[in-house]
Amino acid sequence: MLWIVSHCDVSFSSIVIYFQAQFTALCLSLMYSLCNGYHFSKLPGLGLSGNLGYNMNTMDSLVELDMSQNSLGGGQQIQYNLPNKKLERLNLAGNQFSGAVPYSISTMPKLQYLNLNHNQLSGDITDIFSNLPSLTTVDLSSNSLTGNLPQSFTSLSSLKTLYLQNNQLTGSINVLANLPLDDLNVANNRFTGWIPNELKKINSLQTDGNSWSTGSAPPPPPFTAPPHSRSNRRKSPGQHSNGNNNSSSGGSSGIGAGAIAGIIVSVLVIGAVVAFFLIKRKQRKGAIPELYEQRQPFNSFPSNEVKEMKPIQEATTVEVESLPSPAAVSLKPPPKIERNQSFDDDDIASKPVVKKSNAAPVKATVYSVADLQMATDSFNMDNLIGEGTFGRVYRAQFSDTKVLAVKKLNSTVLPSQSSDDFYELVSNISKLHHPNLSELVGYCMEHGQHLLVFDFYRNGSLHDMLHLSDEYNKPLSWNSRVKIALGSARALEHLHEICSPSIIHKNFKSSNILLDTELNPHISDAGLSNFVPDAEFQGSGYGAPEVDMTGQYTLKSDVYSFGVVMLELLTGRKPFDSSRPRSEQSLVRWATPQLHDIDALDRMVDPALKGLYPAKSLSRFADVVALCVQPEPEFRPPMSEVVQALVRLVQRANMTRRMLDGEEASRRPDDQDHEFV
Repeated sequence: MLWIVSHCDVSFSSIVIYFQAQFTALCLSLMYSLCNGYHFSKLPGLGLSGNLGYNMNTMDSLVELDMSQNSLGGGQQIQYNLPNKKLERLNLAGNQFSGAVPYSISTMPKLQYLNLNHNQLSGDITDIFSNLPSLTTVDLSSNSLTGNLPQSFTSLSSLKTLYLQNNQLTGSINVLANLPLDDLNVANNRFTGWIPNELKKINSLQTDGNSWSTGSAPPPPPFTAPPHSRSNRRKSPGQHSNGNNNSSSGGSSGIGAGAIAGIIVSVLVIGAVVAFFLIKRKQRKGAIPELYEQRQPFNSFPSNEVKEMKPIQEATTVEVESLPSPAAVSLKPPPKIERNQSFDDDDIASKPVVKKSNAAPVKATVYSVADLQMATDSFNMDNLIGEGTFGRVYRAQFSDTKVLAVKKLNSTVLPSQSSDDFYELVSNISKLHHPNLSELVGYCMEHGQHLLVFDFYRNGSLHDMLHLSDEYNKPLSWNSRVKIALGSARALEHLHEICSPSIIHKNFKSSNILLDTELNPHISDAGLSNFVPDAEFQGSGYGAPEVDMTGQYTLKSDVYSFGVVMLELLTGRKPFDSSRPRSEQSLVRWATPQLHDIDALDRMVDPALKGLYPAKSLSRFADVVALCVQPEPEFRPPMSEVVQALVRLVQRANMTRRMLDGEEASRRPDDQDHEFV
């Protein structure tokens, strides 16, 4: 029996609630209601399980939240609606939370202390630190975080302590160079490059277990200076006017001697080339008037202008190749000359505009930022319906009563923030058409924003349907589960075997299977994985063995992930559940030995089905699962064979149904196979 013994300090200084036994999210929600109005909530090391409540954002007066060293999370993400108005200290260390570092941390302007160590967090650390000027301590150690450090770290002007050890972070740590750190630990990651000299002065610095570059750090490129020097030059433009400033000015004079010498040499070479062209033009001046008279109808320039340009092209067709590179660069013709058609095809093909002209047209609605802001109430957190690897997803209500889903891409998806890259992404996704794929409706690339618009599915994801069911959601029937598996298999078959070139999904999981009102599946994030490096989605429980070892994805790794989703449909369990006994935490490892044992198979079926499933259909379903989760990728079937196996399963059930249509309706429940697939 669950019970609570609590005592509260009415002076609003603290509240301590003691728990005996394991508590569910409902009990935690009750606790939050009791705590509302108090400044502190400290519940460390009480053996709590379940998850955080969804009404935590109502705790407006909370200054400190410490729920460390419990068993909270159960492999699920940290809820996005954390208290944010006055929170100064957040400690969720030593729990079982998964997913990314929650975006809601960016909405805590008074946060000073953040501790999320020893959880199961994964994915990139997104740019959530831009508006946290008071943050002094950040501990994200002992998780599975990947990717480069976010640029927003540079905004942490008060940061004294930063622990990032025991993750899988990559890239350089240059963004930390100018922070006022006293204690830094980045050991046991995958960082590369040089350790900035500013960080070497830190008394407590730990950097072991990375792939640092040896030797002296490379000098900065020409025309660059440290940030403080650039700001000084902007404030005092007069420093640029004198090229003879001596070194006593602190190295802020701008252009170095080597750069000046390079400029002088370039000017001399360019002058020689121009003189060479002028001589050639005078020599050939009398030989070309007739040629230009023939081309006059196609020319939009004045005739004398063309006569000056043409000799340069014809007279230097061979000689330009032997000129030094600075001169070759200076010979790029003005854009207008393309209309004259006086250059070779190779010259035209080398121009960057070809990429745009050859891009396939996108058949999708172009939205403005204003349209999407109005539809999402300025991307209000109340409209946030999900947060995944590629960004946050918002519910968008338009004036014509249409409801859509808007995915706001993270900066990590398009690191260069290039509109060309985004347009290429949109073009690729817009080509994907299948009844079981979540197809693109529109996009927005205005004011540096990159947003994708998809259909909105009111039944949410398969993950929520299986693992977050409550009294309002009926459990999925066996028929519906087979229907979802078959539709999802057809979507993967289309990506693997119909699309050319084949598309590897990389991130196939139950949370990316969206369900419409008739429980038809629609796979999301198809086509996005090409913009994310390999090994990005490891540690989720869906990864094939070869992916965990090498980080490389193939078509067969998608087949394995599909098999894991089928196991979720069969058992109702999560791919990895740390709240279960150790032997049952990994779903594949626990279920695989039992897939061919009829008695064991009956015991592992989702209890929510209440025995309402046909034994033959269940056995055939398990056979498909066993093939998909083979540890060796070469033994896994292609998705076309998986689709055929599931189609045969449905056809046999339909045949049995027709054969039994004339029989008595009052049969024993165990014999009523014709009611199920």
